[in-house]
Amino acid sequence: MSGNELREAYLQFFAEKKGHLRLPSFSLIPQDDPTLLLIGAGMAPLKPFFTGKMKPPRTRVTTSQRCVRTGDIENVGRTARHQTYFEMLGNFSFGDYFKGEAIPWAWEFLTEVVELPKEKLWVTVYPDDTEAIEIWKSQPGFPRDHIVKLNDNFWEIGPGPCGPDSEIYIDLGEERGCGSPTCAVGCDCDRYLEIWNLVFTQYDRQEDGSYENLAHKNIDTGCGLERLASVLQKKQTNFETDLLYPIIEYAEKVSGLSYGKDEKSDVSLKVIADHARSMAIMIMDGILPSNEGRGYVLRRILRRAIRHGRMLGIKGKFLEGAVDAVVGIYRGARDFEELVNKADYIKKVISLEEDRFAATLNQGMELLDHEIEAVRKAGGKKLPGKVVFRLYDTFGFPWELTKEIAHENEMEIDSKGFESAMEEQRTRARNARVKNERVAVPDLSKIDVSALTIDEKATEAKVVAIWKDGVLVDTITDGEEAGIILSTTPFYAEGGGQVGDAGTFVSAFGHIRVSNAKKLPDGTVYHISYVEEGQLSVGETVKIEVDQVKKLASARNHTATHLLQAALKKVVGAQIHQAGSSVTPERLRFDFTNFEPVTEQQLADVESLVNEEILKGQDVVIEHMTLNEAKKAGAMALFAEKYGDVVRVVKVPGFSMELCAGSHVRNVGEIGMFKIISETGIASGVRRIEALTGKAALDYANARMMLLAQAAAQLRTNEEGVPSAIEKLRAEKKEADAKLAEVEALREKADAQQLLTAMQEIAGVHVVTGKANVEGMDALRDVADLLLTKMEGGIIVLACANGEKANLVVKASKDAVAKGIHAGRIVKEAAAVVSGGGGGRPDMAQAGGKNPAAIPQALEKAVQAIQAQLA
Repeated sequence: MSGNELREAYLQFFAEKKGHLRLPSFSLIPQDDPTLLLIGAGMAPLKPFFTGKMKPPRTRVTTSQRCVRTGDIENVGRTARHQTYFEMLGNFSFGDYFKGEAIPWAWEFLTEVVELPKEKLWVTVYPDDTEAIEIWKSQPGFPRDHIVKLNDNFWEIGPGPCGPDSEIYIDLGEERGCGSPTCAVGCDCDRYLEIWNLVFTQYDRQEDGSYENLAHKNIDTGCGLERLASVLQKKQTNFETDLLYPIIEYAEKVSGLSYGKDEKSDVSLKVIADHARSMAIMIMDGILPSNEGRGYVLRRILRRAIRHGRMLGIKGKFLEGAVDAVVGIYRGARDFEELVNKADYIKKVISLEEDRFAATLNQGMELLDHEIEAVRKAGGKKLPGKVVFRLYDTFGFPWELTKEIAHENEMEIDSKGFESAMEEQRTRARNARVKNERVAVPDLSKIDVSALTIDEKATEAKVVAIWKDGVLVDTITDGEEAGIILSTTPFYAEGGGQVGDAGTFVSAFGHIRVSNAKKLPDGTVYHISYVEEGQLSVGETVKIEVDQVKKLASARNHTATHLLQAALKKVVGAQIHQAGSSVTPERLRFDFTNFEPVTEQQLADVESLVNEEILKGQDVVIEHMTLNEAKKAGAMALFAEKYGDVVRVVKVPGFSMELCAGSHVRNVGEIGMFKIISETGIASGVRRIEALTGKAALDYANARMMLLAQAAAQLRTNEEGVPSAIEKLRAEKKEADAKLAEVEALREKADAQQLLTAMQEIAGVHVVTGKANVEGMDALRDVADLLLTKMEGGIIVLACANGEKANLVVKASKDAVAKGIHAGRIVKEAAAVVSGGGGGRPDMAQAGGKNPAAIPQALEKAVQAIQAQLA
């Protein structure tokens, strides 16, 4: 089986034969989980369903989850199995089936679907898990002596759900082993390969360390796609499977090296293959290189791949071609359509990052080599932290890369010194991982949310749950902020870039302001609320009022965002893809992929096109259809969004059609007016447009008209005459500047002539020192040049006061330099007198200082320095 066929076989087996809901892979970017930087396990996106905080869409689910882990990145390429990116096949039960089904189904898939030899399969179990042991023994054809009891077979992470697990291994043969007579399951060699782990979550560990039985037992399994593919394809390592080897073949081609000939180059070939695949899929999922959070993980992987390319002798850019190899691997596979569609965008992002790193790589490596040699000569074994930080800050070297290179040179890095220098950056990265959520959601497993409804016309509802600081409470009072769930709600919950509705709840004893509404993964809407007066208790009935002014303003901006995206595609090009958005009552923000700024003319055309569509006054059509029907109709969708079988399609006939669950106007004419206020770059290959609609756009336009009127009044003309009046002023200024420059040139000549009268001779060398009546270093250098041309060789030392600063210049002719003069050393001594510093070449140097009052003393010091050099 190919890797793609294996994935499909697994998912079809559990979906079609075992009644599981097949879900697409979740994005690598965790949703509403501040504890994770990236998804690193198949169960990670399903965690709320395992803990019981959320109700799953079905009690049986199967996925092939994209995962990234970088904890063992140094081992990538050095072992058969370590990868940064991998896929985890999984089947999950949320209080449905248990061991009696999970074990037989795993056995059936491995022995009947992919036809692994039964006699080669082994399992490990927790010693006390007699239930699992007996189930394994009852499997048809299972070798009863192939059960190994290990105390490590128990999965738990502190208090909470936990339980025994059972791992499935395959014996790859003696030739893959270490040769030890004690070699068996659990040995570190490659003979016994773990291919599947079944976790039986049946206990709830208490704070005191005791275990209680869970009322609803769960199944969490993980089967590594690449590992199983290596077994089925009879490959020595994961890298030789069809899920990675095509990238190695590409790296062979561009490097001119052959895989399997040299262990060191093999490591680099495998690193490039793994990292190219990781970076392509991370960018596909919306991650971009940066110095913070998951963007830093991507940058680290990308730059590590570039370095390994250099180690193979690849001089130029090469990772774009690796992306083509990655796309070729996944072409035609479900869940990877976006990889194919975004291939050009992914390559452009990577190309820009290669350009950035290439510009500093050689310089950084020279510095690192120099510092390593200096440490070695000094008899040390540790690279200073400030060097590690400089490589990171100036040359873009991830510290892990510096650590790896140091390790290759049998050295360590001063981690403590680096951490100290990096404190500010680390704080930002840490903050990037924490979701800015004011109301932490508690465990809602004991709340019956099945009967909750959403009704846009609702005006009353019962309070179902209240919590504050992550804990359920019965009552909240004056000044307290909390999360509130109602039996029914008319509030639109935040999603798709649009903020949730705001409004008020009024009860018999309290008045509550709602600042936002949000939705949990199971669809439950909760309201971020603040008690302005009185109190509110669970069970009370509240009167509901949604702020319709803000709701309509948000709707205007959301519909306008759809029109904006369609207009950008028409004017700028089909390469435009949404990379994010924010819709609030005040304004809209639209982020999109494009590798150059949108021109002023293009922005004007986009704005005009949107306003033309608004003036048509068409009704906005909202329909519900299947996802496949929507895609066939050409509806645009955000890849990061998860859509059900039936989707909501928002259409402006003949102009825009998108999948969207947000608020929209009934007729585009309600938008009133659309005005773009800015276009900027926010990341590599990502641009941002901010715009206004309705009254906000009108207020913005009126404010600009008022400014124009004020400018016209100042220029003593009307609004139409402002451009010509400005042009006239510019011409007059240009003429005045030219005349002023002539005067300055004459003054400089006069200054030079006056300074020449004070020329002295030191050891046969003409020397001119003095204070020039000019401002700034440029003018000071001009006077020095002028003086030197009027002298037949010599030394010029000039100073000037520039506000609260002092400027110094020293120039020396060739014959003066030949006699031992060094302008850089002279200016350094003189600058110290004016509380400054500087330096330069033997023939020219300059400096600045903070004490212009000491210029006379500085000039005296310069003369002393000249005398010393000529002595």
